[in-house]
Amino acid sequence: MSKESFNWKSLFVNDEANSKINQEKSSKPAENNAFTAPVETKKFPEEKMATNTMSSDNSSNPFVNEILGVYEKGFESLNLSDFDFFEMYKSVVAVGITNPQSYQMAFTMGKSIKPDLTKEFLIEKSKFYIDEINKVHVKYDTTGNAKRQDLSNLVHNEKESLTVSIADLENRIAQMQQELQQKKLLLVNIDSKNENELRELQLKIDANNFAKQKILDSINLVISGINQYL
Repeated sequence: MSKESFNWKSLFVNDEANSKINQEKSSKPAENNAFTAPVETKKFPEEKMATNTMSSDNSSNPFVNEILGVYEKGFESLNLSDFDFFEMYKSVVAVGITNPQSYQMAFTMGKSIKPDLTKEFLIEKSKFYIDEINKVHVKYDTTGNAKRQDLSNLVHNEKESLTVSIADLENRIAQMQQELQQKKLLLVNIDSKNENELRELQLKIDANNFAKQKILDSINLVISGINQYL
C-alpha cells in the first residue's frame, strides 16, 4: 500500500459534520472549548494507544499494522470538544479495557468535567465515531474493490491477448513443421524422382560421345587409306 498524506479531519468528517462541529464550538463558552481537567481532579494517564490495542486475526497480513494505524489516527482526529465518548474510550483503554473499575473511574472523572454526563449521552456520542469510521471504511473498500476489479480486468485482457498470440504461434509452428516434413520427403525422394531422367540423359550423352567417336574413327580410317593407297 502506497503511503499517502491524509487530511484526517476532512477524511473522517464530512463537510456537513465539520460545519456542525464548528457551530457547536463557537456557541459554547470559551472555557468549554478545550478539554482541561480541574487541578484537583485526578487525571488518567495519557498513553498513546498502541497499534495492537485492536486485535486482528489476520496477523500474517503485512498491511494490517499500517492500515490499523491509519484508522487510529483518524479516530484521534475525530475528537470533539468537551468530555464525550472519545475521552471515555481513551481513559478506559489507558487503564484497562477489561477492568470494570476503569469504566467507573473514567465516568467519575467525566462527571467532574461535565456534570450532566450520562451513560445515554456516551452511547449516543459513540454512534458518531462509529458512523464516521464506517464512512471511511466504505470509501476505501469501494476504492480498493474498484482498483482490484480494474487490475483483474487488465490481467484477464492480457491473458486473453497472450492466449491468442500463443495459439497463433502454435498454428504457425504446426504449419512450419508440416512444411518441414514435406521438404524432408522431397529431399528423400529427389533422387528417385529424377533417376529415370538422369539415366536417359546419361545414355544420350554416352550415345553422343559414341556416335562422334564412331564417325571420326570412320573418317580417320578413310584418311589413312587415302594416304596409304594414293
